[in-house]
Amino acid sequence: MTDKPQRPEPDEETIRLATEVFNAARHGDSERLRQLLAHGLTPNLRNHNGDSLVMLASYHEHLETARVLLEYGADPELHNDRGQSPLAGAAFKGNLAMVKLLLENGAGINAASPDGKTGLMFAAMFDNVEIVEYLLAQGADPTLRDSRGMTAGDLATMMGAERASKLLAG
Repeated sequence: MTDKPQRPEPDEETIRLATEVFNAARHGDSERLRQLLAHGLTPNLRNHNGDSLVMLASYHEHLETARVLLEYGADPELHNDRGQSPLAGAAFKGNLAMVKLLLENGAGINAASPDGKTGLMFAAMFDNVEIVEYLLAQGADPTLRDSRGMTAGDLATMMGAERASKLLAG
């Protein structure tokens, strides 16, 4: 029997710094993050929900902040505790520039959440046609199925996303 080592409770200064770091990602303070990263902050730090810094920056649409994090080695594939990826969040938000940045830095184009949903599916569901077109052009697989057996086209139709539905119908 092995016991897990006990982690000490963080002190007030550690909590303050952690809050500052996550707020910098959430609010797009690229320069503050650049300073912290240059001094050894891990770019793959996660919060209590498993959201990485790049997840927060991408979800809140801070392109330059996400770029800084990726330059310092942030993993664009880190899924949060709900299985969501930065790419799926950017596709959901309709942020084509962020989708491009994440793919250029190694995000898996067909990476899926635990329920099988891919970035293409999120883009299709919310009728983000430019992103659907871009992902298809980059090799996203429109035949993949989620845990309910639905493709991106099926999900677009179900959600009433008419333009994406037509595009994915062929």
